[in-house]
Amino acid sequence: MYTYIRGYASGLHMTQTLQALTFAKQKYSGQLRKSGEPYFVHPLTMACNALGMGIRDDDAIATILLHDVCEDCDVTPDELPVTDAVKHSVDLVTLRIMDGETQEIAKNRYYNMLLEDREATLCKLIDRCHNVSSMAGTFSIEKLKSYISETREYVLPILRKAKEKYPADSDALFILKYHITSVVDSIIATLQAIET
Repeated sequence: MYTYIRGYASGLHMTQTLQALTFAKQKYSGQLRKSGEPYFVHPLTMACNALGMGIRDDDAIATILLHDVCEDCDVTPDELPVTDAVKHSVDLVTLRIMDGETQEIAKNRYYNMLLEDREATLCKLIDRCHNVSSMAGTFSIEKLKSYISETREYVLPILRKAKEKYPADSDALFILKYHITSVVDSIIATLQAIET
């Protein structure tokens, strides 16, 4: 995936993507996901999914590659080797709970702010799509239920609003909605079968 993205980005002169790819690879060196695979596979998979859905925007792919770096690697958005626009998108995708906020208030603020920025919105939706696809077998049942609840309460409404705000991305947004709801509905049906 790394070689594919690097070749693709080089061919289209996607300078932000190339800088993000190198930086993320360095920062994620040695980190693992809960599934045991190298953490860098997650943003690489997301970037390949975005390209496969026809998202060719340099800033969007760079945002995807860097979306967890601030949260996971103790890096500030200002330290990212990309434009201010990409730094802003990555900053929006990074959930922070401000002083005096409950987690619920923070999530409401976070998800509403995402819609201000196309690249951040696409990144979050692709992130959720990949995460729901890989949560079975790695999340506890309680964590599954919590993640599904958050997806239904926050992510799917943002997806619907994104279709109105960013109509040029309607094909990609349809694919994301289809995939997310299919996986979530399947897991819910499986959990219900287990509980009865």
